Amino acid sequence: MLRNNNPIPYGRQSIDQTDIDAVVKALQHDFLTQGPKVKEFEDNFAEYVGSKYAVAVNNATAGLHIAALALGLQKGHRVITTPITFAASANCIRYCDGEVWFADIDRDTYVLSIESVKQLIENKPKGFFTGIIPVDFAGLPVDTEAFRKLADDHGLWIIEDACHAPGGYFKDSKGDVHKCGSTHYSDIAVFSFHPVKHIACGEGGMLTTNSKELYDKLSVLRTHGITKENMSENHGGWFYEMQTLGFNYRLTDIQCALGISQLAKNNKGVERRNQIAEQYKSAFKNKIKFQSLPENAYNAHHLFIIEVEDRKGLYDALRAEKIYAQIHYIPVHTLPYYKDIGYHQADLSNAEDYYSKCISLPMFPTLTDEEQRFVIEKVLDFNGK
Repeated sequence: MLRNNNPIPYGRQSIDQTDIDAVVKALQHDFLTQGPKVKEFEDNFAEYVGSKYAVAVNNATAGLHIAALALGLQKGHRVITTPITFAASANCIRYCDGEVWFADIDRDTYVLSIESVKQLIENKPKGFFTGIIPVDFAGLPVDTEAFRKLADDHGLWIIEDACHAPGGYFKDSKGDVHKCGSTHYSDIAVFSFHPVKHIACGEGGMLTTNSKELYDKLSVLRTHGITKENMSENHGGWFYEMQTLGFNYRLTDIQCALGISQLAKNNKGVERRNQIAEQYKSAFKNKIKFQSLPENAYNAHHLFIIEVEDRKGLYDALRAEKIYAQIHYIPVHTLPYYKDIGYHQADLSNAEDYYSKCISLPMFPTLTDEEQRFVIEKVLDFNGK
């Protein structure tokens, strides 16, 4: 039934002529970096997610790094995050010489379990932890309202890793809608513009915040710690100050031009992702487990994940049909670096059970109905054998 024998990846960027035209126009502009497209992209993105400020960076890992720095993370500080995420969610803590503490996931939604986090915090002395980094995993929004209450009770900050979820949202206890990354309940949020994500810039990232103080810190940290603001009046136009040890984490105007074009199409892309998800759910209902959806949430569906007992068998069977499913993720605490510093002893049974069964099926807006039917057929054939 495979249409033309083309491979079907788990994710794929969607670039059309409007994107190409936007990049070409940027290439013809006077500025290739540190120009007006950066601010335009930041402003558009902040408006899209409902935050006051946005800071573009060269990738989400850089964004996580300076988010932790801006919040004052330093040696000896302890931060809680999920083991089911890309390693960068934890690595940013280590970049600042902090200690990573993993809490378990919810077995149905796959996101960081607030009960597990609460238990971890309450079993330690007051002030033991500094912050929490929950992840909007696979596109499903974390209930940041609940995490905010917990964090406030214990004096913790929150970085929302929203890399999977631009366009996702949840309704809080008042019924108000909050898009992922609005930072209504978090201090800083971080997004990714890697090609398999919703908004492709080649590489790239964005931080959002509602705090002017944090915005100023992030802006300086992403550009070598250097500022020229309000200095030319008493000095020459060349004058600048390096106020802190920052980094070259800037995003180019070329990438921002592509990002602006991609962002304008994201609502349509998320809508299509949800159509694909509904078709998977309809096919797998009462047959194969998949990520649950709380009533108050709208999943942006970066991924569609199922669980099967013979995960390796299904993975190999799909590859034989040129369906390139993927695994998200190897639990971070089991990776060699984290095992070597003692994290393999953490009791994270939900995360480890999930990992033994999870597999991500193709999920991207240009996936055709015919391609999806083929994927579903092969999954059901294998699972029913």
